[in-house]
Amino acid sequence: MPLALLALAVGAFGIGTTEFVMMGLLPDVADDLDISIPAAGHLVSAYALGVVIGAPLLAALTSKLSRRGVLIGLMALFVAGNALSALAPGHYWLLAARFLSGLPHGAFFGVGAVVATGMVPPERKARSVSLMFLGLTVANIAGVPAATLMGQHLGWRATFLGVSAIGIAAIAALALLIPADRARSAPAASLRGELAALRSLPVWLALLTTVAGFGALFAAYSYVTPMLTGSAGYAETSVTLLLALFGVGATAGNLLGGRLADHSMRGTLFGGLASLAAVLLLFPLLMRAEWSAAVAVALLGTAAFVTGSPLQLMVMEKASAAPSLASSANQAAFNLANAGGAWLGGLTLAAGLGVVSPALAGAALAVLGLAVAALAHAVDRRRAGAAQPGRVVAGHVPDTAEALRH
Repeated sequence: MPLALLALAVGAFGIGTTEFVMMGLLPDVADDLDISIPAAGHLVSAYALGVVIGAPLLAALTSKLSRRGVLIGLMALFVAGNALSALAPGHYWLLAARFLSGLPHGAFFGVGAVVATGMVPPERKARSVSLMFLGLTVANIAGVPAATLMGQHLGWRATFLGVSAIGIAAIAALALLIPADRARSAPAASLRGELAALRSLPVWLALLTTVAGFGALFAAYSYVTPMLTGSAGYAETSVTLLLALFGVGATAGNLLGGRLADHSMRGTLFGGLASLAAVLLLFPLLMRAEWSAAVAVALLGTAAFVTGSPLQLMVMEKASAAPSLASSANQAAFNLANAGGAWLGGLTLAAGLGVVSPALAGAALAVLGLAVAALAHAVDRRRAGAAQPGRVVAGHVPDTAEALRH
């Protein structure tokens, strides 16, 4: 595998750290800025909103530019957003800075996935994407706990300065390791061509699979702390270690999914979604004891992240004329899954269905993801059959001229 993938992983590590560290710093930020915890929670939403808006927008606007230059520019914007977060004088300034920090997130992973797959043979594309995402999963093991501890001991502003330093290191790595490329001026790279590629049904089905599949993860993971303390009997002080265990599972699943998807992308996707549904259905049973709850957390990370690489590749494959934009749109879909899954899991808690009920809502979303993936597969087979000369597809009657040709 090219050493250049390390540069993408460093950038992913910084992005993953800043995305998830805010959850652990909410009490410190709320106390320092004299706002409520719910108001501080809007800082998480502001970042997610930046991702959803920035992912397709920045990918489309930079579609003609050098991808190496785009990656460096996106990481520079990431550094600026985190530095401004550290210097924010008040709540609203911090909201704006967090929104700015989220803007380059999706486009970085989107363009990065195109660069990663372009540096390896076709049979290693999924593995190259998984190695880029490795930085994101390792951030949950090391980056987020370390950044949280830094914030608790040195102040939350120090955390964002530290993340900015990671971004600067990523810029240096990108400049040194990513091969130089030229700006693209072909008509297919125009903004109109990029947007037109997103109009097809297979692309939207692939994006919906991402929303449903990762919505299943976040429906449960958003409320894993009350599950561990209220059902499994863990003390709150043990939760951080268990969340690191989730990161270990996610890292293992990410690497496994990359290898398996190079052999069978759709088989890996179906298997991952089915495994995720099974794990979430078992959560009420597994959360009854400490040891089995720890196993459940690790399995949740593994099953969910097995699907990461195949989902990314499937979207890029369906929009081959606009891989950067489609790949970035998939990152926006990940964040919609985050928000939608957490919302659905919260509804089950509000309805009084029990502390483990969000996992069952997640299982339903995983089954929905399987159904959408199956529908996408059926659409692909139908289109492939229609494209083969001389083959009659159900519901299609060839005209006279076509019949005579065959």
